[in-house]
Amino acid sequence: MRADAVANRRRVLAAAREVFAEQGVEASTEEIARRAGVGAGTVFRHFPTKRDLVEHALVAHFDDLAESARAAAGGDDPVAALGGLVTEMAEQAPTKLAMAGHLLDDGGFGEVVGEASARVRAVVAEILERARATGRVRDDVGVDEIYFLVRGVAQAQAFLPVDPEVRHRAVRVLVDGLRWPPAP
Repeated sequence: MRADAVANRRRVLAAAREVFAEQGVEASTEEIARRAGVGAGTVFRHFPTKRDLVEHALVAHFDDLAESARAAAGGDDPVAALGGLVTEMAEQAPTKLAMAGHLLDDGGFGEVVGEASARVRAVVAEILERARATGRVRDDVGVDEIYFLVRGVAQAQAFLPVDPEVRHRAVRVLVDGLRWPPAP
């Protein structure tokens, strides 16, 4: 693929995620094209169907999350990296949930989504293990519990209007609950 086509594709995916976060997955393709600075035809050349666009936007979401988590994991404080990752997952969860729900309603996830999701899960497990090794994170919390809690935050935000400050404090409570000994 030509460099300009790759750049257009990236801009379309970034715009799609932004528009889906603001307007939901049913947002118009025309709005996504406008925000990406391309014509609607460019969007359809890369993503012939709405499902293709949603699927690839979800994969981009997972890939970006895994990349930022790996970058944070390379730092000196794995507990802070875990807290940052859980916070990022919870903050972005409503959009991810909307995209995933759209795909489930349209026949389920494709293999590419499953692989991207598995990559994120592996990074979460790695960071959690490093954080636990410090003795400052609970031993009885695993990846499944983290995903369950993040999913709960996402679903609450999806069905109820939530003040951003309330969401931030709730996520902070979630992150503090992972620490050992418990935060004062």
